[in-house]
Amino acid sequence: MNRLLKHLSMVVISTFMMVSMLSHAASLPDFTELVDEASPAVVNISTEQTITTKTANQNGQQFGPNSEELNEFFKHFFGQQPFGQQAPQQGQRSSLGSGFIISHDGYVLTNNHVIDGADVIHVRLSDRREYLAELVGTDPRTDLALLKIDAEDLPIVKMGDSDKLKPGQWVLAIGSPFGFDYTVTAGIVSATGRNLPSDSYVPFIQTDVAINPGNSGGPLFNLDGEVIGINSQIYTRSGGFMGVSFAIPSKVAMSVADQLKNEGKVSRAWLGVLIQDVSNDLAESFGLDRSNGALISRVLPDSPAEKAGLKPGDIIMMFNGENIEHSGELPYVVGQLKAGDKVDAKVYRDGKEQTINVSLDERPSDPKVLAQSQQDQNRLGMIVGEVPADMAKEFDIEGGVVIEQIIGGTAARNGLQQGDVITMLNGKRVEGVSDFTATAKDIPNGRSVPMRVIRQGYPMFIPFKIIE
Repeated sequence: MNRLLKHLSMVVISTFMMVSMLSHAASLPDFTELVDEASPAVVNISTEQTITTKTANQNGQQFGPNSEELNEFFKHFFGQQPFGQQAPQQGQRSSLGSGFIISHDGYVLTNNHVIDGADVIHVRLSDRREYLAELVGTDPRTDLALLKIDAEDLPIVKMGDSDKLKPGQWVLAIGSPFGFDYTVTAGIVSATGRNLPSDSYVPFIQTDVAINPGNSGGPLFNLDGEVIGINSQIYTRSGGFMGVSFAIPSKVAMSVADQLKNEGKVSRAWLGVLIQDVSNDLAESFGLDRSNGALISRVLPDSPAEKAGLKPGDIIMMFNGENIEHSGELPYVVGQLKAGDKVDAKVYRDGKEQTINVSLDERPSDPKVLAQSQQDQNRLGMIVGEVPADMAKEFDIEGGVVIEQIIGGTAARNGLQQGDVITMLNGKRVEGVSDFTATAKDIPNGRSVPMRVIRQGYPMFIPFKIIE
């Protein structure tokens, strides 16, 4: 009887385990149909680039552009290169990536870094047809490029709405990692709206899909077979996949592709502020219930923000109807608008909210460079801004400017650091950025002048000398 009971128990347990395994297997998605339908519109992209390498003489000295006069001397009088030097060598550099077809007449979307600097771009389809591609346009800020091949009636991908994507959803990538064409990898969405330091205009989709070199520019699909992202970056310490991948949302990609196709370039609006996150301590110091919004640390001169009356210390809570929870969200929201757009900015100032109307301008080629050049004219090798209200309150500072970035050797040589507050220069009190810039213009070269600096609450004078 006991043996029978044991046998029945084993049968029940085995049956339960089999049902559980079958149930688990049934809950996993089957990607075969998706891959069959989507693969024909995924392409392999390879490039060729001619590079010129410098050569060295027998002592290992490099001969490059700086030795042009010496080269001309030897060639003119002796008809040869300098002793021990060979002519610069030309070679071919190739790169490999992925892409996908977005129109029946041959428009292909990929990453900018896949084709950057290429002399020749090859696009190969799944049926092994190969075409030379024309570069329609690029947008390095979002790392996107639009290509055109001379073909008709091509298969295309279905584009999806990346705004509907949620963490935990299944996604699938098709690409050419390490040159292995049409490799399929799958995973889930780990997070959305990721802001990376190098890409302030892209709210990346983070996934755990295995992405490696060669996957760049390839599509990321949802379970409906729609492209909801373009695989672009990985986080790695080894050069290979480590479980963290980033894709450009399809909404961003198609907006860029449309502008490149119709106008040949991408235009973005510009606000003209430097911003930072609102920490818990900052939120408390400003009187906010919680940490949210984008804190303005500096308003750039002659910018839309300055014209609208925005000030350092303002916290942007909402922009053009979009809530701003983190500072990294603001550049993306602004970047989706166009020059001339008039929008409302809800800001928190002096303990209460108010709405300020802003008329946006065309984004300069590089606002950071503009800001740097305006401040760099003072020859001090630093970018300065107004002292944030919380810092002024904490260290009891009146006026002054805070060093936001060390950009040259002069400031570094004199021992200045990011975060130092300058309250006096060459015997004159510094009330703000305009005072600092005006005073700095009169500093003579090669002679030390006194500078009063507050570092972490401790004031001190240092001798400051400009050597050019």
